Amino acid sequence: MHAVILDAASLGPDVDLSPIENRVSRLTRHDFTSADEAAERLAEADVAIVNKVKLDAETLEALPRLRLICVLATGTNNIDMSAAERLGIPVRNVTAYGTASVAQHSLMMILALAAQLPRYQDDVARGRWNTSPFFCLLEHRTLQLEGKHLVIAGQGELGNRVAKLAEGLGMQVSFAARPGAEDDQRPGLADLVPSADVVSLHCPLTEATRHLIDATMLDRFKSSALLINCARGGIIDEDAALAALREGRLGGLGVDVLPEEPPRDGHPLLDALAEPLNLIVTPHNAWITPEARQRIVELTAQNLVDPA
Repeated sequence: MHAVILDAASLGPDVDLSPIENRVSRLTRHDFTSADEAAERLAEADVAIVNKVKLDAETLEALPRLRLICVLATGTNNIDMSAAERLGIPVRNVTAYGTASVAQHSLMMILALAAQLPRYQDDVARGRWNTSPFFCLLEHRTLQLEGKHLVIAGQGELGNRVAKLAEGLGMQVSFAARPGAEDDQRPGLADLVPSADVVSLHCPLTEATRHLIDATMLDRFKSSALLINCARGGIIDEDAALAALREGRLGGLGVDVLPEEPPRDGHPLLDALAEPLNLIVTPHNAWITPEARQRIVELTAQNLVDPA
């Protein structure tokens, strides 16, 4: 079985691919592949292994030998799933590989924003501590998390792990009803956010969750509340959230995801990093601990059972 990995560099240079190599007779590795190059590089492949390379219907139709697609991620939106099904090509993804990593990153954002770390770090860099009339700086009001209310959207494995970490800090945790689910008896997000000190998003991007946090929802937040998005870009209306942060209607904003990645044409949140705001933007790297990336390889190797 000949497998071709199209974007191996997306896993990092320190990942051991031998679990995959041991499951196939031949593994051809490409660090980067454009969508236009995919068909040519997969022409002799029985298995396509991809992370974010787009495999559309035209590409898949040009690959009569292809018997399996393994995705090095949970999301399969880069694969034309209907075309793959029509052509009889199974698509296998990986899940739960980064639970500890993403939960840790989410907690980091909560802790950093609660401490007003971006603003105090900026003050120190600008020399404001050096000229303080007394021993510390305390212009930016911080948030003690013990006893505070964390609202989580998404009660999957990741949401539950974040809840467990937050409870270790003494926080009260509530899970919001699943957006769009009429049979979910839990309180809706709109009902929970007025009492929330922190809102953390761990739900998929769907039609029901697109701009789940919009200007109307933000008007229900406490002015001191922190908003964390380590899920998917587009779940929050970033322009509305930035406006609320600038106007003092939101206490802090941390995002690891943007609607377009990488943001080649820029993004307002990236521009705003130059401002003295309680804002953190990380480059979709909540998942990148070495343990999580190696787990992707191991789970993909398990997916390489004979597709025939």
